[in-house]
Amino acid sequence: MDWRLYGRLSWGSSAINGTNGLSEFYSPMEIYLIRHTTPVLTAGLIYGRLDVPLADTFEQESAQVLAKLPASFDAVYTSPSSRCTSLAALISPVYTTDPALYELNFGDWEGSTWDAVAGPACDAWMNDFVNCVTPNGESMAEMQLRVMEFWNTLMLQPFDQVALVTHGGVIRILLAHHRSVLLKDSFEIKIAMGEVVKLQVSTS
Repeated sequence: MDWRLYGRLSWGSSAINGTNGLSEFYSPMEIYLIRHTTPVLTAGLIYGRLDVPLADTFEQESAQVLAKLPASFDAVYTSPSSRCTSLAALISPVYTTDPALYELNFGDWEGSTWDAVAGPACDAWMNDFVNCVTPNGESMAEMQLRVMEFWNTLMLQPFDQVALVTHGGVIRILLAHHRSVLLKDSFEIKIAMGEVVKLQVSTS
């Protein structure tokens, strides 16, 4: 896998307008998967857990996100990253941060650039990012475990409408699960900044 393509597929997508792209299953719980709005990034920056500031378009983008959401939710969960909590606070003054909703942990690569980490270790990770662990970070398979543990717990709750404010990687994992897409192919699922995807799922 070419790292330049990886960067474009995962963190390079930026669009104010989002679309709902998942077939709905008639069921009692509606879950809104919401990606954070556009951050300010330098070229090739590696950021997962790294807290990056939001762009000046936050007010415009957040207004467009809110227009796609119900007036209220039974629960709002968010990644602890400020690019997510800033949006969650506009959705509801009461929200819960959960580390399970963090983006992939790139470990020692956080804050560096893809050019700077280029080499055998990066090549190995690009060739098998599902199982290969970044230095002092996590693999995508490990990320999937924490995301799905959160999801399975959520399925036990008596909610009708829930909002999850999170990252592209988390949303791809959840959509890959529902679409029966292999994790290695999950970057084929396009999730723009500020995109909203509604799922209707059975909790029985």
